Amino acid sequence: MTLHSFDPWPWFVTGPVISIVMVTLLLIGKRFGLSSNLRTLCSVAGAGKFAEYFRFDWRSQTWNLVFVAGTIAGGAIAKGLMLKPEGVALNPETANALKAMGIEDAGTAYAPSLLFGADAWNHPLSLLLLVVGGVLVGFGTRWANGCTSGHAISGLSSLQWPSLIAVVGFFTGGLFVSSFILPTLLPLL
Repeated sequence: MTLHSFDPWPWFVTGPVISIVMVTLLLIGKRFGLSSNLRTLCSVAGAGKFAEYFRFDWRSQTWNLVFVAGTIAGGAIAKGLMLKPEGVALNPETANALKAMGIEDAGTAYAPSLLFGADAWNHPLSLLLLVVGGVLVGFGTRWANGCTSGHAISGLSSLQWPSLIAVVGFFTGGLFVSSFILPTLLPLL
């Protein structure tokens, strides 16, 4: 059974839902963010025996682990039941620009097979891009003391100046990489 007939919820529904969640979290003294869950999971697994950073009361964060479990379950449900076979609807100019960089399935797939397909695991440059990108995201998340969702949703909604700086940095970095780095590297794959 698939539910392809469902379209994404419109912004005027999802925006207020996110706002209600954020106000609720602020009122009960909780912060939203996914990156902190890696620290919690490492603490649960016993990493506190090896590093001071992981020594904290992880039980106070179990609510966030439930959120992560829901995110994973929601992703599985969306992929299994709601994924439309025609892919992402992209502007034709964007699809053509991506195709010029070597992403042949632009506008017809959800993730470019050039980077995430089975063949990407056999190409050393693809692996290098994924590993370096993952390390940089992890480093940036730790350095910024939070991930993009934590800063952009939770930090900005509580008017935190460091979150504004982090979000500007995330977007600037993303624009720089997508405008200059990827167009240089993707044709090499």
